[in-house]
Parts: sequence; structure tokens; C-alpha cells
Amino acid sequence: MIETNKYKSDEIIKPVRPKRWRGVLATVSAGVIGSMLTMAIIPYSDQIESLYSAIEQKVSNQTESSSSNNSDQVIAQQTSATTSSTSGSMADMVEEASKAIVGIVNKQTQGNNYSNTSNSQTVESGSGTGVVFKIDDDSAYIVTNNHVIENASELEITVYGGEKTTAEVMGADSLTDLAVLKIDAKYATTKLDFGDSSVLRAGDSVLAIGNPLGLEFSNTVTQGIVSAVNRTVAVSTSAGEWDLNVIQTDAAINPGNSGGALINTSGQVIGINSLKISEDGVEGLGFAIPSNDLIPIINEIMETGQVERPYIGIGLAGLDEIPSMYLQNLPQNIEGGAMVTNIDSNSAAAEAGLKVQDIITSINDKTITSSDNLRQYLYSELEVGDKVSLGVYRGGEKITIELTLTSSNSTK
Repeated sequence: MIETNKYKSDEIIKPVRPKRWRGVLATVSAGVIGSMLTMAIIPYSDQIESLYSAIEQKVSNQTESSSSNNSDQVIAQQTSATTSSTSGSMADMVEEASKAIVGIVNKQTQGNNYSNTSNSQTVESGSGTGVVFKIDDDSAYIVTNNHVIENASELEITVYGGEKTTAEVMGADSLTDLAVLKIDAKYATTKLDFGDSSVLRAGDSVLAIGNPLGLEFSNTVTQGIVSAVNRTVAVSTSAGEWDLNVIQTDAAINPGNSGGALINTSGQVIGINSLKISEDGVEGLGFAIPSNDLIPIINEIMETGQVERPYIGIGLAGLDEIPSMYLQNLPQNIEGGAMVTNIDSNSAAAEAGLKVQDIITSINDKTITSSDNLRQYLYSELEVGDKVSLGVYRGGEKITIELTLTSSNSTK
């Protein structure tokens, strides 16, 4: 589970605008066709039959065209969404959505370190939740949190109805805490589409579906509202500290809910439940990764198996982590920065002449206050191939070092 001093995740634990009918014809959009006609019976049966034939032919042509245009697409998509459809009950919607929710058990191998013989065993390390978001002829794809599947030697998936299978990791990203898994399509009965998280407002109704406390309480549904949007939460990940953009909700999120769906009243996924504040006396403070933030990550993982980020090639530490003896030559007016603690010998940093104990105080004239601040700017504002200028203090002297950012993927 992701833990910080204050924020704790739950344990290891496309946007769809509901179909809006105009007159007697259904709107056909985004390759998804919902067709329902209600017409009065009139005497001109031949004309009606001709009208139906024309409609069927038009729908068929549009379906074939849409299918042809999207047949090669392997990525998650947003489809249009507005308000909840009035047809059917909330319970009907939840029942259908729950069929796309899976349980994930993280199994890890433990070996006997005191023997020369192989005596390892696979044990359950934790559990979480996942959401089926795509199904093709052969495979079904699941999005979940990275911390749910991290370090697993085997992932056991329990699908709707209780059937079990194992999953393959398509790729994962520690910083955004997202992962994509693949299972055989025969185990998936339905999928969920992603809604548009950018239209969310405080007060909108939402539901969380997941497996709190494990599979014993699988497909538990809790209801609440969006408490706030565009919250920033500092989290500790296996790739370092990161400021995560999240939706805040008071829908109950408990251990095991990680990776589960936060859905709107139309049954669209508008977030992946990831975090909660876990302190005595604190209730109803849960957080989800917005759908509009996670879709690009999922797409990149589906296409390449990883997320590409710009790479300097240095290890960093904040000045508050550095003994004062190493900061004696730093001007007193410098209150923040990041010290270089190690350098990849094959990196742009090494080629440009950066050295261990250099203190970076700016990048492209942007003041750097900490190692986290540098990482956030690097990953959020810059791209592979960009040229950057680093303001560096070395032995009390300020110098400028220029380099070109390479790809993090080239180091793997």
C-alpha cells in the first residue's frame, strides 16, 4: 500500500454521455449504437416497412464504418456523457456495472534464505480491485492500481460470478499508481466505459464499487458525492515522491477498494479509487485518480508496455535531507534546491558534466525548492528531446549546465 505520513492507500493491498433520444431516431455516435424506436401504428404499412428498411440500412452502414475505423484501436477511449439516463433504476445500473469489477490477489514468492536448496512458496501478499475496460476477441483488459500488483509473482483474478484465472501484467507506472492487466476474454462478460472527469462538480453523486477487506465482501457498493475536484495529494511511491491529482469523495473507500471504480450515476468510470486519509477521527476522505488523467497512461501502456518520461540521469536528495556540512558554501539566500547524489554514467547528465554534490536550484529559470519539485516540473512540463538549462551551485560557485533530455525507457 502507498503510505505517507498522512495519506494512505487502501492496502496492497472512455467519457460516455448517456444516450439522448431525439424524436423517433436514436443518435449514432462514437462507434456505439443504441437503437430503440417507438412509433404509433398507422395505416400506411408499406411506407412504414420502407422507412424501417432505410433506417436499418443506415444504421448497418454506420456500424460497419465505425467498426472499420476503430478495429485496430487497442486503447481506452472516452465516449460522450452528460446526465444520468432515466430508464432503469440505480440498482439495475449497479448490477450491470458490477459485472466488470474483478478481485485481484497479489501472490509473492517467499524463499528459504538459510538453505542451498530451493524451498520457495507462493503466498498471498494482499488484495485489491480492478475494472475491465476493454474486451476483444482473445483478451480482456483490466485497469488497477500499481500498488495492488507491485512485486507480484502471480496475480489471481476473480471475475463476476466467482470464477478464477490468472493475469498477465501489460505494464505499470509507479508514479501515477496505475497498471494494466490482461486475462482471457472468456472470463469477461462486460466492460465499463470511462466518463469525462472534467465535468465533475462538488456535489455530484458517485458510487464506489470494489472489494473492501478482500473477496469476502466482493462487489461492495458505497454511495457518496464528489467532495472536491483537482485536489493534489503528496504520495510516496516506489519511484519516489509524487504529487497526485485526485478527485475527493466521501463514498466509503476501505482496504481492498484500491483499483476499483468510482462511477457516476450513468454507470461510467470517472475515477479509479486509490487513496484515503487514515487517521483517528477522520472519516469520508477518499481519493480517486480522475479518468481524464488515467486514460493517456492506459493508452501508452497498452501501446508500449510502459510510460515514457524525460530523463536526466541523476539521483537527488532535498537539502533538508543533507547534512549541513555539505551546504556550508551555499549562499544564505538559497533556501531550497536538490543535491545530486548519483549519476548514470551513460546519461545526459554525465555527458553534460554534472557532478555528485552539485546543488540544482533552477531549471529553465524555474526555481527548484526540492527534489520532488524538480521531478514534478520535469515530468509535467518537459518532454523527451527538450533542451534544458540547469542553475547549479558547485562549491559555492554558480554555474549553468545545459543538456538534452533523453527517454526514461532507453535505460530499461
